[in-house]
Amino acid sequence: MKIAAVIPARGGSVGLPGKNIKPLNGVPLVGRAALAAAKSEFVSDVYVSSDSQEILDVAATFGAKGIMRPAEISGSTASSESALIHALQEIESMSGKMPDVLVFLQCTSPFTTSEQIDAVLTKLMEEDAASAFSAIEDHGFIWQIANDGTAAGITHDHTKPRQRRQDMTRRYRETGAIYAMRVPEFLARENRFCGKTVLVPVDMPPIEIDTREDWTVAEAYARLHDPHRFSHQNKIKALITDFDGVHTDDRVIVSQDGTEAVRCSRSDGMGIEMLRHRGMKMLILSREQNPVVKARATKLHMDVLHHIRDKLPALDAWRAEHRLEWAEIAYVGNDINDLECMKACGMSFAPSDAHPQARTISTIVLQRPGGNGALRELSELLISNDLIG
Repeated sequence: MKIAAVIPARGGSVGLPGKNIKPLNGVPLVGRAALAAAKSEFVSDVYVSSDSQEILDVAATFGAKGIMRPAEISGSTASSESALIHALQEIESMSGKMPDVLVFLQCTSPFTTSEQIDAVLTKLMEEDAASAFSAIEDHGFIWQIANDGTAAGITHDHTKPRQRRQDMTRRYRETGAIYAMRVPEFLARENRFCGKTVLVPVDMPPIEIDTREDWTVAEAYARLHDPHRFSHQNKIKALITDFDGVHTDDRVIVSQDGTEAVRCSRSDGMGIEMLRHRGMKMLILSREQNPVVKARATKLHMDVLHHIRDKLPALDAWRAEHRLEWAEIAYVGNDINDLECMKACGMSFAPSDAHPQARTISTIVLQRPGGNGALRELSELLISNDLIG
């Protein structure tokens, strides 16, 4: 049985322009859907249907095959079914054979996993159904406005005592993320619900991205739990850190004779040692002139470049000297003078108390503040996710 996944991804979006290729926690929406499909035990081929060559180029970097969609079925009023039918025709033209089952995935559900796709396909086959879709349990009370202008319950009888949640008949809402259809039945009806249809309860956050507000919610969720956070991440061979606000809490103690001292974390020091034992190259890159920076770097056996005004050229020279690609470098910064380096490197991190701009562009915002466990948290994250090259 041949099973193909198709991901429609239009270039135009009224609510959030460019959303399908906008990185969410480092992975664009179209890439997230493609990664989930590619890891499925059942899906053999992954296709992206789009009217945008830019989207198809991005999708290709995640292993998806591109299908250029005609303009007449690419507008905001065009149905998903029209894009799917066109995609099936193109697949048949390219491969010489129609797939037996079509999996329809939507980019707007950014946390779809391969396990959920496989659950939907398994239910489709076990129940000998024509179509199946992912759903989440919904206990909400839905109302409508009656003809006389009063409120009327739809999913409940509001004239009777309200039922407890555990006494209610279970209801489900489409996630809008995953649909599976047997191709002959789908083509005959041109409807994703094409005959005997089964729903598959999944554990999925009820997040669909259509607006900027939806994106903000998705970003907040992704900081805590994201199945695709490191799915397309290169191995990291070097860690670059700012000093003030990363190794320290961004404060300075000044004695009466002008001598300065800072406070660092022994836990952070242990984290750096853990990375060093795994072969990680490490550099402190700082604007600070105080000798304390070099002293701390010596203590941690890290390279150091301090009193650096323009950090990016200095980092580029160090990178070239060590024969590293930008994608192999992770950068930890906390302020606006770190932004260029953070953008250039393959991964970037910001302590929880970093400047808002640093937090906004970082791949991951750490839960710990600078000088208080942020570097230990980072080291454990790199090690536990096998990200060290």
